[in-house]
Amino acid sequence: MSAKDGGYFSRLVRKLTSDIDELDADDLSERSEAGGARRACDCRSGEEVTVLGRLRSVDLCPSSAAATLEAELFDGTDDVTLVWLGRRRIPGIEPGRAIKARGRLAERDGHKVLYNPYYELLQPTR
Repeated sequence: MSAKDGGYFSRLVRKLTSDIDELDADDLSERSEAGGARRACDCRSGEEVTVLGRLRSVDLCPSSAAATLEAELFDGTDDVTLVWLGRRRIPGIEPGRAIKARGRLAERDGHKVLYNPYYELLQPTR
């Protein structure tokens, strides 16, 4: 047991008193680092990044010219929007699904975005 984890009792008390969303975010962050991905909060625009997390929402955003599929990925530290241009649907891309995505990070309206990312659908952990 490492010193940063605290003792058994302190970890137990934290689990019993923390908010469910906070515990879920901690689990996602740990899984992201264990999966070889970078934490989204540490990623900067212009970098080639790999992020791993859970899809919170998936939206079809038809514009005047072409359809766009957008998904919000949360890794426990920050959100990254995944955007597939010219796609209406991708099998397996659905809310609640764990995914690992790779691409060059951009910024759109102050939010982190990966356009047409390479992706890998992951198996549920539970």
